[in-house]
Amino acid sequence: MTSGDPSFETLRLQQVGRTFGRQAALTGLDLEIRKGEFIALLGPSGCGKSTALNCLAGLLPLTSGSIWQDDVRIDTLPAERRGFGMVFQNYALFPHLSVRRNVAFGLTMRRLPKAEVTRRTEDAIRLVKLEEHAHKLPGQLSGGQQQRVAIARAIVLEPSLVLMDEPLSNLDAKLRLEMRTEIRRLHQSLGLTTVYVTHDQEEALSLADRLVVLRDGTVQQIGTPQDLHTRPVNWHVADFMGYRNLLRLRAGARADDGVVVEGDGLRLVATEVGDISEGADVVVAVRPEDVVVSESGGSAGLNRFPATVDVVEYQGRELAVEARMASGVRLHLLTQHRLAPGDEIVVGAPVERLLAFAAEEPSRSSADTGVQVPA
Repeated sequence: MTSGDPSFETLRLQQVGRTFGRQAALTGLDLEIRKGEFIALLGPSGCGKSTALNCLAGLLPLTSGSIWQDDVRIDTLPAERRGFGMVFQNYALFPHLSVRRNVAFGLTMRRLPKAEVTRRTEDAIRLVKLEEHAHKLPGQLSGGQQQRVAIARAIVLEPSLVLMDEPLSNLDAKLRLEMRTEIRRLHQSLGLTTVYVTHDQEEALSLADRLVVLRDGTVQQIGTPQDLHTRPVNWHVADFMGYRNLLRLRAGARADDGVVVEGDGLRLVATEVGDISEGADVVVAVRPEDVVVSESGGSAGLNRFPATVDVVEYQGRELAVEARMASGVRLHLLTQHRLAPGDEIVVGAPVERLLAFAAEEPSRSSADTGVQVPA
């Protein structure tokens, strides 16, 4: 086999690992990618997601493990013989070549007939809606247009797999939304198989059929967007999937509908994730949108507690609020109530929205993902 097979059914990464000196950047990655799937590798900086992509692309040799396309091992093949397309974060366009010549470059290097090169190049340019800009140089294009050229250059090769390494991170918010839709449209209309690296959980949720969450080079969870959004397996995944409120508490007795957790002046009933023994340290996670402000204040009680509004940010239909509990612990919530700094409120969360996880570590610094778990 001299190149990747465009008709493959599955691509398997088996115990893939990569070390740099004594530092393990990726450990024991097992992943099966089915033809036509959109897979997102998700996690904070340094988690191993780009390392995994580069190992798959052939830009980094494996330290351990293997990669198989159906029953053919491909990790021993050089990058140019795997038949994959690559879209980089910085576009990597040739600045002295026009859009048309950038897109045609890979086909020309393969010495395909001129008529085929022309046809496939024009088809790719039309797919990314750049017909009017085909004669321009990259420097004459906007960032979003340059990214479209990079995508066209990848798909024109009709690759068995398209690899994308944070392709939208250099674009502004409006362009990111537009390009997100464009990437998903191309994936569906062309029947592509795509592996996409991002640190943006919203981006991953909107694009991917399945997500692979990595942390410190190891897989934390693999599942559909719905799985990870509603059923994270540990508090690291919950944190990265938008559970911004992480409260360090202690597990008490079992309740009819969950587990009692206490600490910092709180007594809550939360939904237990995994096995938690009585007296164990736990991290309770809840999304800002699941924290409810009582209509008319009300009294504190089980899963209801007083707080003082500190910061209010206007976000259109909703306000993003940071409130402080009596213990000093801060809580983030989204609400349509018109609140102002200094307001005294009572907030709560239903049992099914409060997830209690075993606290695997005593604390975590903001260097990880920007959130400090109270000790």
